[in-house]
Amino acid sequence: QVQLVESGGGLVQAGGSLRLSCAASGRTFSSYAMGWFRQAPGKEREFVAAIKWSGGSTYYADSVKGRFTISRDNAKNTVYLQMNSLKPEDTAVYYCAADQFRSSIVSTRDSYDYWGQGTQVTVSS
Repeated sequence: QVQLVESGGGLVQAGGSLRLSCAASGRTFSSYAMGWFRQAPGKEREFVAAIKWSGGSTYYADSVKGRFTISRDNAKNTVYLQMNSLKPEDTAVYYCAADQFRSSIVSTRDSYDYWGQGTQVTVSS
């Protein structure tokens, strides 16, 4: 079992920034690809960003490119999502996910084996 715990969500005004953290435990974190997804009320859970087990390979949804940055600190078993220039449309529950089996697709939820409980991000105008 792998446990994922998100933190860092909250209420922020449009144009502001937040940094989400996802702490992983239970297995070798450095060998897992990690992803962030989000889900707004009435919408499907959508891909936000991903980072592979080998450093340097990152992927972003078009809606967040240039504003969000995913990173990982393997020594701390933690993945981060730095969110800048936030918009009200970014309001959602954000979920951290781990891919244990090195799936070839990073943008679909079926590629991930473990999920955190989610953290709420609310962006006001």
